Amino acid sequence: MKKLFTMLALVGIMLSANAQRPNAPATGTPGATTAGTPPAGGPPAAAKPGPKPYKEVITDKAKTSKGLLTVHKIDDKYFFEIADSVMGRDIMSVTRFVRTTASGGFGGEEANRQMIRWEKGPDNKVFLRSITIENFTADSTKPIFQAIKNSNVDPIAASFDVKAFRKDTSSVIDVTDYFKGDNQIFSIDAFTKQRYKMTGLMADRSYIQSVKSYPINTEIKTVKTFGVSPPMPSFGAPSPIPSVTLPAGADAGFITIEMNISMIMLPKVPMRKRYYDPRVGYFANGYVSFGEESHKTEREIFAVRWRLEAKNAVDAERQKKGELIEPKKPIVFYIDPATPEKWQKYLKLGIDDWQTAFEQAGWKNAIMGKDWPKNDSTMSLEDARFSAIRYFAADIENAYGPNVHDPRSGEIIESHIGWYHNVMNLLHKWFFIQTAAANPAARKPKFDDELMGQLIRFVSSHEVGHTLGLRHNFGASHATPVEKLRDKDYVLKNGHTSSIMDYARFNYVAQPEDGVTDYFPRIGDYDKWAIEWAYKTVNGKSADDEKMTLNKETIKRIKENSRLWFGTESSPFDPRSQSECIGDNNMKASEYGIKNLQKLIPNLNEWTKEEGDKYDNLEAMYNEIVGQFRRYMGHVTKNVGGIYETPKSIEEEGVVYDPTPRNLQKDAVNFLNSQLFSTPKWLIDPAILNRIRPDQGVGAVLAIQEGTLNSLLAGDRMTRIIETNQRYANSYTLDELMTDIRTGIYSELKTKAPIDTYRRNLQKVFAEKLIAAIAASGGSPAISFPGFGTVVSASADPKKSDISSLVRAHANMLKADIAAALPLTTDKMSKYHLQDVLFRLTKALDPK
Repeated sequence: MKKLFTMLALVGIMLSANAQRPNAPATGTPGATTAGTPPAGGPPAAAKPGPKPYKEVITDKAKTSKGLLTVHKIDDKYFFEIADSVMGRDIMSVTRFVRTTASGGFGGEEANRQMIRWEKGPDNKVFLRSITIENFTADSTKPIFQAIKNSNVDPIAASFDVKAFRKDTSSVIDVTDYFKGDNQIFSIDAFTKQRYKMTGLMADRSYIQSVKSYPINTEIKTVKTFGVSPPMPSFGAPSPIPSVTLPAGADAGFITIEMNISMIMLPKVPMRKRYYDPRVGYFANGYVSFGEESHKTEREIFAVRWRLEAKNAVDAERQKKGELIEPKKPIVFYIDPATPEKWQKYLKLGIDDWQTAFEQAGWKNAIMGKDWPKNDSTMSLEDARFSAIRYFAADIENAYGPNVHDPRSGEIIESHIGWYHNVMNLLHKWFFIQTAAANPAARKPKFDDELMGQLIRFVSSHEVGHTLGLRHNFGASHATPVEKLRDKDYVLKNGHTSSIMDYARFNYVAQPEDGVTDYFPRIGDYDKWAIEWAYKTVNGKSADDEKMTLNKETIKRIKENSRLWFGTESSPFDPRSQSECIGDNNMKASEYGIKNLQKLIPNLNEWTKEEGDKYDNLEAMYNEIVGQFRRYMGHVTKNVGGIYETPKSIEEEGVVYDPTPRNLQKDAVNFLNSQLFSTPKWLIDPAILNRIRPDQGVGAVLAIQEGTLNSLLAGDRMTRIIETNQRYANSYTLDELMTDIRTGIYSELKTKAPIDTYRRNLQKVFAEKLIAAIAASGGSPAISFPGFGTVVSASADPKKSDISSLVRAHANMLKADIAAALPLTTDKMSKYHLQDVLFRLTKALDPK
């Protein structure tokens, strides 16, 4: 009975509920609705939200900023009003740090860059597209352009509901949550997040600080707080990201960063391209071009440069006649007001130094440095319209000169040079080490303001050069004969390098007796020519016409003046293009450089003396001397197995690639034998070492020797020597190289002189390299020899080339030489040493 009453009650409840539903059809009868569909005659479905009248969205409470995008702030909401004329236009977004947590970056540095485009979507949507840098291009009036479009769709990064329309000329969207949140386009790049172990965004501590709009750009300042995961102990496992330095605050589990997003309109009609030429060093962009009349795809590469135009047709005609004219829009760099006042004028001088180069290109007052206007609320250092030298309070010894450019044409839009405070320490060390032997002004632990100001000016000019599009020209200094570097009048007139874009630093060749007084690089012949090449107005109907004209001019000018030669910073084989070296002969220049270093050693304690210093200055400068000496060894080594690379067009005579002359390669090995493998005992000065370290430099010297030996006997270098010997009858051979090294390092076998501890160590290193190579060639599956560099192709595998044969032959020769010398060796430690090496070689050559 109890169960029956329960069932009857449930049925009654179900019937009552059904009776209360209006128009409820009987099950299975006509008119029944499907699930989720209102029945006929029932209440209407909820109205889909859509655009409201403009005045209902943008009320009288709105604070409005007009410009590229009209920005409205209502309470805590931000609305973008995007004009139809802006829809579909290419916009460059640049995200920079404004303020950062210590060690997490520096205010003014670029964090991200992306080309974007606003466009109308269906269903009252506005899309934000992330525009991929164009990899392909074609004439937009030709059918093939459609084929390219069919294969390249830019991703939709975000979608926004249109809140209102304004007279059908603009769309209003709410961007508050988007910019408060974290998104890939306007945030820190993924690698940086990974490097600092940043986790999710903390929404309750992230907000929009301000949004302002200007005629061609809109600026958005945000504050973002991220979680940070502290690194877990590795327990011996290698870290996927080396040298992770967590920003301050990470120990609390979070970091806060202020950022600025600049959205700047790119020109509707891109600037005419100037096609890249490898004989003139410019940064470049490029993509694959599909021409309907061509039978293959073409690689279209163009230089990165500023747009300089005449103000009017009259000025353009004057310029054609050879008159200097002022451009419609000059290149202006502002000095960060955070820069110490006494250095500001020198940074400006470094900018203005480029005026002489632009004058050669036909422009007057084309570039200038200016102080940042005080109390001007319309200007912001984060505003992408303004280029600046930003001053960073950091202990990093560096400065850098980037640029933001239009990827469609190479037009530079703006630049923010990064200037770290501690670059002055680097300048002091460079100038002291490279010039103090001949220059009394450099013999101080702290330079006077005028000297440091001139050093700052030099670096400012160099970094500005990068912002003009110029790459490093590591070959510029090679145009100066070594002996001319000691000629006071020549150096005063021409400088020691033809380009300030070289890494030639200072004149370390000049000797005290030469009377040279000018040690600085300057805007040189190459720099003036490079600016002329990129910025001179060239008559022609198209970029192709300009290319033909400039090709002829380039051939003519370089033939007339060898100082205009460009040596790329990316050539691993050409000894003429090297960082930190000067002169046309590395062996001669390095020998003069070592003579000057030898003059520093006995004076180093006195010249670095500073009250209260506990030999920190002495240690720092001694380490710089060792580093400079090591650098000279690298300059010389690059000549061995070197390949000259001289880009040419087919109209020029000669070949592009040539091996370094045999005599220079031979000189290089002889230099290393005399200056490095014969122990540089001048570097091991007890008067210095006893004040700064407990050891006597044995390991330090061996490290330089072993590093140089590894480089000399690298597998790729030996392969190049073998290959060039097949193509050129009188080239330096690998057998000669091995003989010169072996007989140089083991010279005591002939002279019968005692072998000291430095030489014993070096000889063991050389023998072990032969032994390791023998072991590798005896059937090991590895394609590289320990200490002989990595082999990058099957043809360079030592087991499949003459390398293994030569290594075994020279191991046998060394074994025979030691066996012959042992009976005549009287020095006890020398005998023990040679017996040890002989035993090792015998075992390696005959393991059984």
